[in-house]
Amino acid sequence: MLSNKHIVIIGGTSGIGLSAAQAFIRHGAKVVVVGPHPDTNQQAQDLLGAQGLVYAGDATQEETAPGAIDLCLKQWGSLDGLYHVAGGSGRRLGDGPLHEVTTEGWHKTLSLNLTSVMFSNRAAISAFLKAGKGGSILNVGSVLGYAPAPQYFATHTYATAKAAIIGLSKSAASYYAKDNIRINVLAPGLVETPMAQRAAADPAIMDYIKTKQPLDGGRIGRTQDLEEAACYFMSDYATFITGQVLAVDGGWSLSEGQISSKFM
Repeated sequence: MLSNKHIVIIGGTSGIGLSAAQAFIRHGAKVVVVGPHPDTNQQAQDLLGAQGLVYAGDATQEETAPGAIDLCLKQWGSLDGLYHVAGGSGRRLGDGPLHEVTTEGWHKTLSLNLTSVMFSNRAAISAFLKAGKGGSILNVGSVLGYAPAPQYFATHTYATAKAAIIGLSKSAASYYAKDNIRINVLAPGLVETPMAQRAAADPAIMDYIKTKQPLDGGRIGRTQDLEEAACYFMSDYATFITGQVLAVDGGWSLSEGQISSKFM
């Protein structure tokens, strides 16, 4: 599916991004993955082998995405796709319900989850325009950008950022369609990643997920659940698709979710 594709993954050394990197390689791609932590970077390099390169950098820094794209161009000769996964909860930064959001928490959470997307998408589009052959961008949003769950997931800055990713992606997709640049969004529900440790360890939340994400027995998502969707959007099978949001959420956005009386 991805033979001769060269893809940069921002946030590709753990969780959803690393899972996707391995899937891209299985389908024939070569990848550059970006991460800020030496330990996970080395682990990712060991897993990816010769078909993958690790670029050390922080997605919130303006120079990181251009540096990773330059490495991809120098090593593999072209850039065909960018997958932006990097982001995370802002709870420890000061995010939460709006009346509790700190000004510092607001800015840092937006930097982590939205400004980083602008940096990577801008760099990829610039590279695609220079090459003159188009390309694919896939951004990871969240169902919380349009399907709130106030009892357990009240992080309003995070939700703002994820909603804004949809707006940015659709607006840019419209503008750059003439250049054969496709921009789409994956919107996962709750997925078992390092960011989801708080939720995964909370019996009340896991009980809620049984009815909020009712598919496949009512479980938390796995990183593998997003792999093939990401491969599809990076592939030539999706050459006529842009500006779309695909929910990979186990039914989250369709389900009310029941809060058990024993946890109230």
